[in-house]
Amino acid sequence: MIDIKHYGYIETEAPPDELLPGRVIEHQRTQYTVITERGEVTAVLKGTFLHDAALRSDLPCVGDFVLLQFNDSGNSRITSLLPRHSVFSRLDVFGHGLAHIKANREQIVAANFDYVFIMSSLNQDFNTNRIVRYLTQAWQSGGQPVVILTKADLTPDFISKIADVQAVAPDVPVHAVSAHTGFGLDELSVYLQPRKTVVFLGMSGVGKSSLLNALMNQDVMTVKEIREDDSRGRHTTTHRQLFMLPPLTGKTVGAMVIDTPGMRELGLLGADEGISTNFSDVEKLMGRCRFSDCQHKTEPDCAILEAIRSGDLPAERWEQYLKQKRENKLVQDKSGFLRDKHARNKDIAKWSRQEKKRGRL
Repeated sequence: MIDIKHYGYIETEAPPDELLPGRVIEHQRTQYTVITERGEVTAVLKGTFLHDAALRSDLPCVGDFVLLQFNDSGNSRITSLLPRHSVFSRLDVFGHGLAHIKANREQIVAANFDYVFIMSSLNQDFNTNRIVRYLTQAWQSGGQPVVILTKADLTPDFISKIADVQAVAPDVPVHAVSAHTGFGLDELSVYLQPRKTVVFLGMSGVGKSSLLNALMNQDVMTVKEIREDDSRGRHTTTHRQLFMLPPLTGKTVGAMVIDTPGMRELGLLGADEGISTNFSDVEKLMGRCRFSDCQHKTEPDCAILEAIRSGDLPAERWEQYLKQKRENKLVQDKSGFLRDKHARNKDIAKWSRQEKKRGRL
């Protein structure tokens, strides 16, 4: 018997006798691998679950806790999704740009984690603007963001890169590590405590799989070479998966890591709270403006303009804030419009069916 409390499960109420609680540790297409007290089981969604799921975000993802009907001679069936305490999601954009937004295309990346490791490599692909975008969605997720700068062994001057990140993320821990030499890995033990879950996020080639192999003390993921011209790599991880790490010294249970495929694009989605937290310094300044409706352009006694002039607020950070606010509003407006349009079309189709039955069409 496996104690799934070691996998972070907290029982708030006893499940029905015929159902078994478990945690999704792998998801590929329509098939799930779920860890339960009876071990790992292969499961699919029960038909009623699929019928009742109005949005893609209602479906299970890696890290979710579920209830299932156990079947020891075939696929078990997932009947319900237990409440999430954290979830990292992004806008699923088709093609390039916000013009390709489609209704209800929220993509859930991982659920029920404690820490979000935002990973960026210390090579020529290092980009603080990208890190800031990840931070917004990380704060929105309900987890604690931590920035991990990888490949420190290849970058002698990584101290300046740490300072660059701290300048745009003053309240977020930043660590430089090397999976190859082991440098900095001990510092991560504060997060990798028993029953805690960490999700790895970042672009392809940043070293997520290499770090996971180092923490697992074995090669559980294949590592691919990055391109020399832009320091980017191909996808090593092809699907999301949860791993149980070996226990730390003196512990009997390990932490868990959710490894995810590299993201080429991170679309902001419903990120109002995340933006406010990520740019708390900016919004605090806005509250000091002379006028409550200050547009921060030419108004007298504008705290934003004064902070930019004095250098207390970098102009780039102000532009990042404005850009994320514009993008978030555009996504909300367009997604809302598309949802309303979809609802109207459903109502029209329903009315048409009823009228045909009555012989009026």
